Amino acid sequence: MKRYLTQIGRYFIMLKDVFSKPTKWQVLKDLIFKEIDDLIIGSLGIVAFISFFVGGVVAIQTALNLTNPLIPKNLIGFATRQSVILEFAPTFISIIMAGKVGSYITSSIGTMRVTEQIDALDVMGVNALNYLIFPKIIALLLYPFLIAIAMFLGILGGWMAGVYGGFVSADEFIQGVQNDFIPFHIIYAFIKTLLFSFILATIPSFHGYYMKGGALEVGKASTTSFVWTSVVIILVNYVLTQLLLSS
Repeated sequence: MKRYLTQIGRYFIMLKDVFSKPTKWQVLKDLIFKEIDDLIIGSLGIVAFISFFVGGVVAIQTALNLTNPLIPKNLIGFATRQSVILEFAPTFISIIMAGKVGSYITSSIGTMRVTEQIDALDVMGVNALNYLIFPKIIALLLYPFLIAIAMFLGILGGWMAGVYGGFVSADEFIQGVQNDFIPFHIIYAFIKTLLFSFILATIPSFHGYYMKGGALEVGKASTTSFVWTSVVIILVNYVLTQLLLSS
């Protein structure tokens, strides 16, 4: 218990140091564009692929469970929309990103620690925490853009699976997508996404920055970072859902 509290304390001290003594903007600008390319643009393919097919699976599973002929077919579109917008796109994709982006962040910073590049930054008087982590936080502010694409492709995948699988007509699916639409659900999804983006940037960075040892420990730190990032995302998801939707 004491070890966990110590780690939590170090994490918040790290956050304070990330925003102090900023690096020059000319240097940060290039770092931010590089992180956007690595973390956001580099994830577009996997996010699009998973979203499209999981949306299709949701539609097919819903259709196969509609055994009562009195239940309207447009429920397939409704269930697909609700599943994709409320949980799949913001939460499920974020846990996948904890594996992809989180592991990349931990291993890249951890490798810099092993090869003493972080020590070199400290010797030169550079705030290594700001130099390494701040650009990742800024780059991941574009993370909601990825989630918006995931929402669109998830529903599109559901539409194609439902219509071309012969489970529902195109008009019925679209009618279901439009039924009882609550705009706040979109806001709720993006509030979650913004918090998840901060978690995705900072927890893997923490595990990479404070790791000790050699190449083997970099791999262990990446695994630990994935586990804790996923755990925190699930806990934050539960708290936010309780706060924003249960009232």
